[in-house]
Order: sequence, then structure tokens, then C-alpha cells
Amino acid sequence: MQHTNRLIHETSPYLLQHAHNPVNWYPWGDEALTTAQKNDLPILVSIGYSACHWCHVMEKESFENEDTAALMNAYFINIKIDREERPDLDHIYMDAIQTLTGSGGWPLNVFLTPDAKPFFGGTYFPPERAYNRMSWSEVLIAVHKTFIEKREEVEEQAAQLTQHIQASDQFGITPQQTDLLPEMSATITENILRVADTKWGGFGKAPKFPQTMVIRHLLRNYHHTGNGQALQQALLSIDKMLQGGIYDQIGGGFARYSTDAEWLVPHFEKMLYDNALILEVLSEAYQITQNTTYRTAIAETINWLENHLMHPEGCFYSAWDADSEGVEGKYYVWKKWKIEQILGNDAPLFCAFYGITDTGNWEHSNILWIQEPAAFFAEKRGIQPEIFLQMLEGWKQLLRKERSKRVQPGLDNKILPGWNALMIHALGKAYTATGIEHFRNMAIQNMQFLEAKFYRNGSWYHSVSMHSVPIPVFLDDLAFLIQAYITLQEITGNADYLLKARQFTEAVMQDYSDEEDCYFYFTARQQKDILVRKKEIYDGATPSANAVMAYNLWYLSVIFYLPEWANRSRRMVEGLQKVMIDYSTSFGYWALVLQHHIFQNKEVVFTGSEAKNYIASFLKKYFPNKIFQVSENFKEGFPLLIGKEYNCKSMFYVCENYACQYPQANFVNFFSEFQLNH
Repeated sequence: MQHTNRLIHETSPYLLQHAHNPVNWYPWGDEALTTAQKNDLPILVSIGYSACHWCHVMEKESFENEDTAALMNAYFINIKIDREERPDLDHIYMDAIQTLTGSGGWPLNVFLTPDAKPFFGGTYFPPERAYNRMSWSEVLIAVHKTFIEKREEVEEQAAQLTQHIQASDQFGITPQQTDLLPEMSATITENILRVADTKWGGFGKAPKFPQTMVIRHLLRNYHHTGNGQALQQALLSIDKMLQGGIYDQIGGGFARYSTDAEWLVPHFEKMLYDNALILEVLSEAYQITQNTTYRTAIAETINWLENHLMHPEGCFYSAWDADSEGVEGKYYVWKKWKIEQILGNDAPLFCAFYGITDTGNWEHSNILWIQEPAAFFAEKRGIQPEIFLQMLEGWKQLLRKERSKRVQPGLDNKILPGWNALMIHALGKAYTATGIEHFRNMAIQNMQFLEAKFYRNGSWYHSVSMHSVPIPVFLDDLAFLIQAYITLQEITGNADYLLKARQFTEAVMQDYSDEEDCYFYFTARQQKDILVRKKEIYDGATPSANAVMAYNLWYLSVIFYLPEWANRSRRMVEGLQKVMIDYSTSFGYWALVLQHHIFQNKEVVFTGSEAKNYIASFLKKYFPNKIFQVSENFKEGFPLLIGKEYNCKSMFYVCENYACQYPQANFVNFFSEFQLNH
């Protein structure tokens, strides 16, 4: 029997996937919440996202089952949420489940009182009792019975849990006025290296996530202190990921995480934000090492994004599914006989390089996995490395062509401004590292699309559609957008981007500030459809929005001479000193901001009619602690431009606290001296 529920009117691919379930799903909104209160029914909120494998599994096993749906419809008001569309709700109810169970994940299934307070829940529940878990039907019946028979206890549990969620915002924040010293960065680095996997790279045990913010901290620690161990672990982590199955060896791009310690078996979904963050790391690693492997990975990953996640007008969709034809990873894996059929006499060499066997390395198939660097592999076999890389690229092209005939994983075609802003920032970093103009042009075009689509009547929106009320923008969207504007100014010399960065920073301070301390709420003060306003402090899959705002405030404080912004950034960092040290791998972006506050920063200004011609040459080198501004002529409102020479082709200045060294008119001399001193 074909069913249709209220989700049929939504635009989220994840919600639309559930639009024909026999479950009487509602989207989050007044209708569902009012119905729950009117009928005094508990609410079941089920949260997931389109690329989530176990979300698909639970849908097929339980939400498509008529009998199970009948229980859900009889006992609950059922609400489906796309976590990427409503991350604010996901944060609140994920906190609740982690408090109740000690763990979290997706699908997230949480039961609420009629006034939307959580009292019970979990993640995936099987259709039959298994994995030491109750079946989903048993859970539904037990929760219904408890709600009816022990209502007072349910309400008490919900009140306590809500209070805990509100209090958890202060976790780790210990406001203090203490000096921020280089020793803090050294201690953070030591703590990171203490949990580093020195054989396979990364940090901790399986499952392994890229932890890009932590790797960037190690790269910067090396830059500032010369710590070779920090550089070694950072590069080992990057190298092992590039050799592993987490990196798509045929098509480019990265999966979300590895299920094992060796980076062999990924969770095959490909997310826009992961690839943006890894591109940033690859760009910085390439700036430091000039290792062409990193440059190749940058180009391959951007090429994959352009071919598979790019909207025709220049922005990016959200994700590629882990599954194709209902099977996880089917699109990516290979049988040895198939490779022999495609490559013929070249197959043995290809199979040896990628560890391909008759029996396979995962579920009787092969994930391509580089056993040793290409140069070593080639030299052992008497092949010049350059020749082998050319051969390898030819073989990969043949396999790409064959793979293109397969059914592709599902596309999540949501366009999210925050994730796109991360991508703009990454494209800017890729341009600085490689000098490839196309990457810069992509970044500019992406921002133009975002401004046209998501910026309306003076306000940014997280999601817009013709059929529903726009979703207000969240703190991370704005933090990442401001960061992207800063990056765009650096790679273009267009001061308008800085003016926009300041404008939207002022909006954040007005609408998201906690009046009692220096941090920011995830939601704007105007938003009313949430249980509590939360502050996200630590890094998750993306950087902490508060940490990115601390960076934005610091950078823009120098650009516009706003000492109070610099002071707020510093206070934000000071308040998290203890947790940065105690939980170093969870505060990687904060550690980057800390480095700006404790190590020497330089203000670099290029002026004159030809100044923009030197942007690419200057930015290709790794100088993380700099504020960079380029201008053909003097512009009001920019203190760094005061007193500079503009009646010239080009002039180059290095300043500290607005006090400038004698300017250089010759770029080669300027650049040589700058490299020598920094």
C-alpha cells in the first residue's frame, strides 16, 4: 500500500526519503508541537541525515513496517528531523541522549513530553531484540506504558534532563585573567602527541576521524617552535589517510571516517565539510613541504567535488551517500578479476601497488589501499618514479571510466551556507598553496551564489525554499561565512569582503551574544522554537563556531583597530585554558586561536596599482600568523592603509602593532627578507 505523510511537502532529501513511510511523520513545527499538547501525547523525534547508513537501515526495518508504524501512530506524535537542516535541535537532543546513555549517534531517537522536554531515547534500535538492545517495538510499548503509568516520574526526569542541558553550556569555561604563554601551546602539543598513533597516523584508536584541526595545530607548532615530532606526526597522519581507503584512490575525495586504525575501511559517505577541512590541511602541508603528492590530492579532491557535488551555478551540495543499490561501499570496491579484465597485462603491477587479492581485503572485495609510497614501490621494481606515476594515472583513468557505469551513491542536494563557506575558505587556501587561478574563481563564484540565494532583506538564512518558512541562520553559518570573507579578501585584495566581514560580525555580537559572558549561543535571540539556547564550545565534525568567532574577532580587530574585539577573543581563549590542555584533541581550533595570541603576528600590506599581481607569490609560502591587506589606493576606515604609498606600481610593508618597517619597492627583496625573518 502506498502511503504519503506530511514530509512530502518538505525539500530535505532525508525527509523526503521518509515521505512514503506508513508512519504519520510530521516535520518539526507548530502543527506537530500543538497537536502533542492538545492530545497530551508524548513526542517521538527521530533525527538523521541522508548519507547515514544506519538511518537507512532503521527506516527499512522499522519505519516501513506497517505493524511498527501502527504502534508509533497510536502512541506518539512522530517528528522527523534532518540534522543538517536543524543542527540546533540535533545538538539539544543529542546532549540529552549522551547524558542518558553515555553515547550518541544517528539515527537519534528521543522521546519528549508534550512540551518538548526529553526523557528517554537512544540511537539505532533493531526490529528484533539483538546487540543487547531491546527491539524498536519493545521500546515503543515500554515508553508508552511508562508515560501513562508513571507520568510524574517522566516529568521529573524531563525537567532534570532539561536543566542538565542548560547547565552543560558552562562545561570547561573558567573565566580567568592569566597570561597566555607559549608553554600552553607546548603542553597541548605534548598531550596530542601522547595519544598519537605513530605507526598509522591519526590519534587514538578506531574508529578514526581525520581530526584536521589537531593536525593543523601540529603544523603550526612546528612552524613556531621547530618541533620536528609535531611535523612528523602531522605528515604521517596525512600520508596514511592518502594511502588508505578513506581516500578515494580512483576518483579523489575523502570519506567521513575510517572504521579501523589503518584507514583501510571507511564509512563510505562523503561529506562536503570533511573535504573542505581536509583540503585546508593538505594546502598547509603542501606550503610547508612542497610534496607533490599533496598537490595532486588537492587537485583530485577539488575535481571530484566539482564533478559530483557542484551546483551548476557554482555552490556545493551537501553529501554523497555511503550506499548505492542499498549496499554500503558497493560503488567503490573491486574484484580482482574485474581489474585484470580492464588492465590486462598491467593488472599485476596495479594489484601489487594497491594490495588487491583474489579473496579481497573487505567483505570479499577490494578497497584500494596503497601499501607503500609510489616512489619506493617503483624503485624496488626498477621503474622511474615519474614514469610509474604516469602509468598509475592512466590505469586510474581506465578504472574511473569503468566505475562511471555503476549506479552512483545517492546525492543529498541540500545547499547549506555554512558548509559552503568552509568550502570557499578551503578553495582560497588551495589557491594560496598551488596558485591555480581556477580555485580562486570557484571561491568567488560560490560566495556570489550564497549572497544571492541565502541573504535576503539584510538577513542570512540557513535554508530557504519556495514551500516552507526559511530557517534562520545559525552561529556556525555566520562564523564560517565571516572567515570565508576574510579569506576572499586575502586572495583578491577586495576590501569590500572585509566590510562585509565586519558587518556580519556586528550582527553576531548583537543577536548571538550571551549577555553574561563572552561566548556566543548557537541560535539567535529571535529564534523561539527550541527548548534551550545552547553554546557549542568544543570541536565536532566541524570547528567550534565559538572558536572560529574568536579568530574572526582577533583578525578583524587588527584590520579595523577594534581593541575591544581583540580583548573579547582573548577572554574567550582564556576561559578555556584548562579544557584545551586536558582535552587537547577536542579543542584543536581553539589551539590555533591560542597560537595567534601567544606568538608574534605580522601585518603585511601591499599597495599600488600593481600590488594585486604579487598576492599569489606571497601567499604560496606558509606564514600562519599574519594579517594581510592589499589595496591599489587609500580606503577610509582601514587603519593599516594609513600613511602608505599609493602613487606607485607596488610597495610592500611589514608592520607589527601598526608600526611598520621601512617599505620595499622590490618584491624579490621584500619576499627574501620576509622569509628570512619569519
